[in-house]
Amino acid sequence: MSLVTSKEMLETARNKGYAVGAFNVENMEMVMAVLAAAEETGSPVIMQTTPGTIKYAGLDYYLANVRAAAERTKIPVVMHLDHGNSFELACKAYRTGYTSIMIDGSKKPFEENIALTKSVVDVCHSGDVPVEGELGRVGGKEDDLDNTGEVNPYTDPAEAKEFIERTGVDTLAVGIGTSHGVYKGTPKVNVEVLSSIQKVTDIPLVMHGTSGVPDDQVRDCISRGICKVNYATDLRIAFTEGLKAHIAEHPDDFDPKKYCAPAMEKVKAYVMQKMEVVGSCGKA
Repeated sequence: MSLVTSKEMLETARNKGYAVGAFNVENMEMVMAVLAAAEETGSPVIMQTTPGTIKYAGLDYYLANVRAAAERTKIPVVMHLDHGNSFELACKAYRTGYTSIMIDGSKKPFEENIALTKSVVDVCHSGDVPVEGELGRVGGKEDDLDNTGEVNPYTDPAEAKEFIERTGVDTLAVGIGTSHGVYKGTPKVNVEVLSSIQKVTDIPLVMHGTSGVPDDQVRDCISRGICKVNYATDLRIAFTEGLKAHIAEHPDDFDPKKYCAPAMEKVKAYVMQKMEVVGSCGKA
């Protein structure tokens, strides 16, 4: 089937109390592995790329890979721009054919974030493409993202309500204590902040920086309004571990198909397990 947008997919998840996994894909093999996991579990799926990944090959290359995957399956597949960092990139992804767009103005002052987000919403909604905004701060470093520093990471519930009303965003990524990259120690999500946000908002909420967050915390967050759960770092780790293990055992192999196959299996297994955690199995 053709690529779909995230609008109906996430509204359905919100109404039925589960979430959809959003997985960052870095190459063709990761796209294939994520799709295989979605097909085996019967899960709707969101595949996404960050600005740093896009620099590596371009929007069109990644879109072509994910579009080919979507056209081979009956599983609903979304192509999402993750952490779009400018109006220009968001619009370029929209024009290229991405079916879901994130504009991340979370580093900007509140009014500037509203203005930037609304400008992207106005463009994308003209073509019925949904937009994800971000309010609050997801910490850590990953890819081209650097949110380290002394900044309050939590989304203010009153600001979240106003932000949604003034921008018209379809989904909102919230700061609840998660972090991009590899955690030092066990993360602790502030579910009280999340519950307060849920009480005053009426759109699907998004959890970033989920790699490394214990599954029980993820499930708790879903019960409190999270409908899209992002995974990135752990997919990269899984792929690399599979590749390294094969080369260690077969140092003379030079065919990429040989060492990419076990890397794909590691990614597939990881994604399948997270689809069970978010409750999307059988929901395609």
